Amino acid sequence: MEAQNFNIPRLILIVVQFLLLITTSLAGKVPAIIVFGDSSVDAGNNNQISTLLKSNFEPYGRDFYDKRPTGRFCNGRIPPDFISEAFGLRPFVPAYLDPMYKISDFAGGVCFASAGTGYDNATSDVLNVLPLWKEVENYKDYQKKLEAYAGNRKAKYIIEESLYLISVGTNDFLENYYSMQSKRASQYTIEQFQGFLLQIAEKFVKQIYDLGARKISLTGLPPMGCLPLERATNYIRGNGDGCNEKYNEVATHFNGMLKGLVQKLNEEFPGIRVVFADTYDLILQMIKNPSSFGFEVAGIACCGTGLFEMSYLCDKLNPFTCTDANKYVFWDSFHLTEKTNLIITNFLMKNVLAEFL
Repeated sequence: MEAQNFNIPRLILIVVQFLLLITTSLAGKVPAIIVFGDSSVDAGNNNQISTLLKSNFEPYGRDFYDKRPTGRFCNGRIPPDFISEAFGLRPFVPAYLDPMYKISDFAGGVCFASAGTGYDNATSDVLNVLPLWKEVENYKDYQKKLEAYAGNRKAKYIIEESLYLISVGTNDFLENYYSMQSKRASQYTIEQFQGFLLQIAEKFVKQIYDLGARKISLTGLPPMGCLPLERATNYIRGNGDGCNEKYNEVATHFNGMLKGLVQKLNEEFPGIRVVFADTYDLILQMIKNPSSFGFEVAGIACCGTGLFEMSYLCDKLNPFTCTDANKYVFWDSFHLTEKTNLIITNFLMKNVLAEFL
């Protein structure tokens, strides 16, 4: 039998093309999800600091793994958890200050967010939570530990190729500017305050860029006038039980400013890829037409009466908490249910984050 006549150059070409295909398919993958922000993305950092704004007790976390309250302001998982899973990573992102986890865990994803914080340092002072600059300091500490654990080369790869999620800003308006004890309202018009926040947002992105971040998702504000807490407050003020449209207009205007910032950052910084995660319209659709998304209730939240309860007011002793959170858009008066978070994540993965896959 004659030996087969292999075309060696062609075989090499096929192998090279195959390897190139594999490399190309993995080029957009991210090794970790790194999170900055407020309670919309806090995985439990507030558990470890002296603040009243906590959620490490039942019924929070009742639909999380092992039905365990973790400090997430939700009945289950939050968007960074679902995003991490969508990228083929762990199905949750651990909090950096959580003593249950080590640097080996954080190498695949880490959360620095602190519930109640904002762009403005004065916002974090309201409830004594971590300001954004402290989140950056913790990130620097993480980088040092990561280098010691993984080596400089691997650590550099993780830092530069990871996807950075930033979700912050709502508290700057609702807990700071529009609060009764606000000093900012006497210092700035609302337009000036938005400009002030935008400058901080730009400075923050530049900070993490200088530290190695390249793939960044900047989240806009939700229709914050439609949060159950704001609707209830609106009713008490005699304005009906609908959304506070003034707050929603502020949110849409600030989102427009953030979109402009994203464009500016992409033009100015070499190698950076910033996307704007705009969930305003999607959340508003769920609120206005909940049945089309499989919800039954959007005006009030699942926990307690669904009007004012959040953090310690939302505990296991409250007799009014709903039995099935999947019927509700909101979990407590300020935060979304796990089901809502999953819908948001699916939208973001398809329309915003797909370029990083």
